[in-house]
Amino acid sequence: MKVTRIETLQCDAGWRIFSFLKVMTDEGLVGWSEYNESFGSAGLSRVIEALAPTVVGKDPRDIELINCHLRTKTMQSRGGINRQAIAAMENALFDIKGKALGVPVYALFGGAVRKRLPVYWSHCGSYRVRYAEMLGLQRMHSYDDLARLGEEVRQRGFRGLKTNVMLSDGKTLTAYRPGFGHNKGFPELNWDRDIVKAAADTVGAFRDGAGPSMGIMMDLNFNYKTEGFRRIADAVAPAGLSWLEIDTHDAPSLALLRRDAPCPIASGETLCERRDFKPYFENYAMDVAIVDVIWNGYMESLKIAAMADVYEVNVAPHNFYGHLSSVISAHFCAAIPNFRIMETDIDAVPWRDELVDVPPVIENGEFVLPTGPGWGVEVNEAAVRARPPKG
Repeated sequence: MKVTRIETLQCDAGWRIFSFLKVMTDEGLVGWSEYNESFGSAGLSRVIEALAPTVVGKDPRDIELINCHLRTKTMQSRGGINRQAIAAMENALFDIKGKALGVPVYALFGGAVRKRLPVYWSHCGSYRVRYAEMLGLQRMHSYDDLARLGEEVRQRGFRGLKTNVMLSDGKTLTAYRPGFGHNKGFPELNWDRDIVKAAADTVGAFRDGAGPSMGIMMDLNFNYKTEGFRRIADAVAPAGLSWLEIDTHDAPSLALLRRDAPCPIASGETLCERRDFKPYFENYAMDVAIVDVIWNGYMESLKIAAMADVYEVNVAPHNFYGHLSSVISAHFCAAIPNFRIMETDIDAVPWRDELVDVPPVIENGEFVLPTGPGWGVEVNEAAVRARPPKG
């Protein structure tokens, strides 16, 4: 069997673009993966296309060998977009290999440790503040609205949710995201008392609505310096968070925060490859390692999880993309022993389900693992092509 062609496809997903990779073979088997270039990875499709000749003509089942070739091609600029391009191809090749052998991808790595995966509702409230019209949902205007949403999360059977800091002016809520170039805090990333209070009010509202048993996480992204992260960690302590998620590219700074924080610390969603994670593990900087399987690739993610296990750290996937990404992340969660909980976006554009043949099933807050060969889900190519990106 040989790879004959590699094609990238994109479609409109509201405030972002969903991107898919299609790998074709001379025996008719097709492998699919999902990747993302809407958040800091502009040009990723072009990088994939530039690396494609390294894969075309090779046996798609020789995944480690193909990875070696791709790493050699990108050695002088490892990580980043190059790693994401390799990951997209690796993930599609695993789909082919699973289909060729008639088994799910997780079966290639010792089988499933678990087949029902606890999930948390990600960007809870955040999307309804920023993108309510695209979602076809009512906008969140107040902390009381967040409390009501927390009650909805509980009633729908979820045991965890993750949100972001939302500011109130007494009339409406605004997402606070200076680390991404929004809001008054850019580019200094300083904290002030109003922002710290808003963080406490946000998680407090969800705690009031969702109840004492709900696992609540808050994601602070790159929105502060170490000092600001510390102030917010202290302020949100009464809510009893499952974790406070922090992005920083300085492992010792994160280790200082973990040492003093009144709640567990999660981090790692923007890290690529074991080499990026290594200083964080060596500095004992995180309680939960967030691994992006779409950025790193399935096999590399398993290796990161194995490293984490040596340091007594559990892992959770970074997963806020489309349904195929959720299924790929589920295969990762199923195959590792040191699993914490799986991220998934519940709120999404109404046509997201159309983009795959069988949308994922979530029952009582648990993601039901597909059992078909490969990833166990097929991209609906016609539906993807019917919704070209708007720009």
